[in-house]
Amino acid sequence: MEQETLRTMRVHAEDIFRSCLTAVDPYEAVRRHVRIEAGRLIVGTENRIEAALELKRYRHIYLVGGGKATAPMAAALEELLGTSLHKGLVNVKYGFGQKLAITEVTEAGHPVPDRNGVIGTGKILRLLEGAREEDLVFSVISGGGSALLPQPAGNITLSQKQEITRMLLSCGAAIDEINALRKHISLSKGGQMARVAFPATVVNLMLSDVVGDRTDVIASGPFTADASTFHECRDILDRYDLADIPASIGAYISAGVEGRIPETPKSGDPVFDHVFHLVVGSNIQALEAAEQRAAAIGYRTLLLSSMVEGETREVARVHCAIAKEILSTGRPLPPPACVISGGETTVTLHGQGTGGRNQEFCLAAALDLAGVSPRVVILSAGTDGNDGPTDAAGAVVDPFTVARGRAVGAHARRHLRENDAYPFLEKTKDLLKTGPTRTNVMDVRLVLVG
Repeated sequence: MEQETLRTMRVHAEDIFRSCLTAVDPYEAVRRHVRIEAGRLIVGTENRIEAALELKRYRHIYLVGGGKATAPMAAALEELLGTSLHKGLVNVKYGFGQKLAITEVTEAGHPVPDRNGVIGTGKILRLLEGAREEDLVFSVISGGGSALLPQPAGNITLSQKQEITRMLLSCGAAIDEINALRKHISLSKGGQMARVAFPATVVNLMLSDVVGDRTDVIASGPFTADASTFHECRDILDRYDLADIPASIGAYISAGVEGRIPETPKSGDPVFDHVFHLVVGSNIQALEAAEQRAAAIGYRTLLLSSMVEGETREVARVHCAIAKEILSTGRPLPPPACVISGGETTVTLHGQGTGGRNQEFCLAAALDLAGVSPRVVILSAGTDGNDGPTDAAGAVVDPFTVARGRAVGAHARRHLRENDAYPFLEKTKDLLKTGPTRTNVMDVRLVLVG
């Protein structure tokens, strides 16, 4: 009976998660926020219009962008604009591409940038350089865009950018810290695409994968004023004791600190006078969909936050504590309960294993749930379908997960110690695999208590 209850709850967890993906479908997100009425391009919602542009004013309409979700975003604009769209170029992660009628899609490396990304970004910059005041540029930006739009600055090479990206990922740096560095060693980020496109009009549509939906952080803000500085970059390197970075990167950042290299464009710069920004999809929309679906199934719901950050294992411990409190006292809500959270945690690497932050969250949670009443299921997954450098979005665990591993010779604590969640969860059959979802609004975590 216990096993049957858990099986049902695991099905519910996956069902709820998939409702999140439907809610943040990038194609639908763009179509909800961009429309044409009587020859005018309307950008925004009925309650808040960001821009109303007379299409006949524009000589050419271009489309550029980068990120895991940008192919379907481009598809939505192609359908809307038809033959009015002159040319399009977007960079996506390998496996996230699709055939489009007008837009050229370049598949490239993520999270570590590669040569394809540089080639695709070079094409985008050359297209923007040719834009004039009488042109309109659509920018479609989503999570992953920072790695997918690489254009090394100065004497910095692609391999050196790859090296510092790996160092930042492994030291536990937050995404906004990583992006601050990326902006300042690149020619395509931190508002620099807006500088290149000026004086054209730009409509910048973003699918957010960052806590708080900060437009300057989403994909390192190619068309957004940059609040970070070269001084901040130097502080980040010092904070994580990254003394062994490539010499060319260190020299470039030092030159920026000393004022020998111009800063990225800041708020108030005229290059942003005709740039319109709109976030068309975000983590909170995914969580609200989870809330609605869970309630429809029969769970009482509590949406904690879309802004959860911190060390993955500690965040897992807090979520397990909430589950135990529900079991013990019925607070903060009685079972059947579904507690929902989002955001993006970080993993400080101590081992050489395989996994991602969601799998590590689930393995840490499984250890904390071992021996608890078999009425708890926990899911943690990335909405892009790829957790770390793996083919899993995340995992679904329960109080028997650790025992299932032990039965096949896998030791949960050892795997957690080595940041090796994927092999363990593969053996316990707890991995959640969706394939590339072509969307990306951070992570979703579900705690179900029956």
